[in-house]
Amino acid sequence: MRTKPDQPTQPLPLGTPATTAPISPLPTWVDVLFRRAGEARSALRLAGLLVWVPLSVGFEACLLPVPGTAKIRWTRVIWGVLCRIIGLHITVKGKRVGTVGGIKARKRGERPVIYISNHMSWLDVPVLGTLLPSVFVAKGDIEKWPVMGLVSHIGRTIFVSRQRSTTGRERDLMIQRMVEGDNLVLFPEGTSSDGSRVLPFMSAFFAIAKLPKLKEGMDKSLLPVTYAPGMAPLIQPVSLVYNQLEGLPISRFRRPIFSWYGDMDLGPHVWQLLQWKRSRVTVVLHEPLDPDLFPSRKALAQAAWKAVADGCADLRQNREPRIQPGRFNPASLPANFLPAHIKKTKLRLDRTTSFFASLRKRT
Repeated sequence: MRTKPDQPTQPLPLGTPATTAPISPLPTWVDVLFRRAGEARSALRLAGLLVWVPLSVGFEACLLPVPGTAKIRWTRVIWGVLCRIIGLHITVKGKRVGTVGGIKARKRGERPVIYISNHMSWLDVPVLGTLLPSVFVAKGDIEKWPVMGLVSHIGRTIFVSRQRSTTGRERDLMIQRMVEGDNLVLFPEGTSSDGSRVLPFMSAFFAIAKLPKLKEGMDKSLLPVTYAPGMAPLIQPVSLVYNQLEGLPISRFRRPIFSWYGDMDLGPHVWQLLQWKRSRVTVVLHEPLDPDLFPSRKALAQAAWKAVADGCADLRQNREPRIQPGRFNPASLPANFLPAHIKKTKLRLDRTTSFFASLRKRT
């Protein structure tokens, strides 16, 4: 529990409410000096962003009609320089699945990859954009934003409205993009969080990885866009946590510096973040999951969620993150995510195990 003394250790500047003023052990003039230095750093970084983003995005717009993977590679450069400008260092654990992609990669049999990550902040986009050769799937509201909408369009972002009337068209668009050589980044929580936990994953996001099976006699036009045999995308779970600020571990009281969620205003959040000298984010790339090995979308979503949540829990508690295996292990999934025949077998085995365990205790 946080407590505060009855009286502040230093006199407060005129006009500063006593209930909201920070309590600092430093003399007042030193505290003011540090705040002014942070504001100057924020202004310089903001100026750097205002120069870099228009120039780099303008160059990417020229690359859009160029065939090949140049636009994918340049996008990673854009995000990487942006992270350097704001003083964000990226640490990676694990190995990325997939290459830059492109139509040639699909022709030689390289499967597309869908990177599944937790979502804490607008910062997740430049961090993952630096590491992963992919395009993002974002909610349709961003498309209407004055500046971000244009930048997202040039970055080839796929917008989804999550309405039933457009679900089929949006699903076909994402599948078509992967068939043509793109990898995707999805945030299946559906919204950003405060970073204290990973929200449940929506299984609907996994429909593009595990297509519904058409029964015999059904019209094949119901699925106008499909994958070639053996070319269904792989799922790679990604855990992302901002875990250092000025070289010190992040506590839950400091997470709002990075987390952007709810009705928080973007401008003040960016301004506050840019005042800090250096920070670190750790990204854990888990082993990929093969959708063909899972009985349903819900089982696939649960397995991806477990890998992401376990990795984030390790990072939040300052433990060495464990790379979660990509094998399909029915024993690790709740019984309600399994097919009926496997569910019955699992229940029988669990009862048998419990019975013999009770016999050992009696003896």
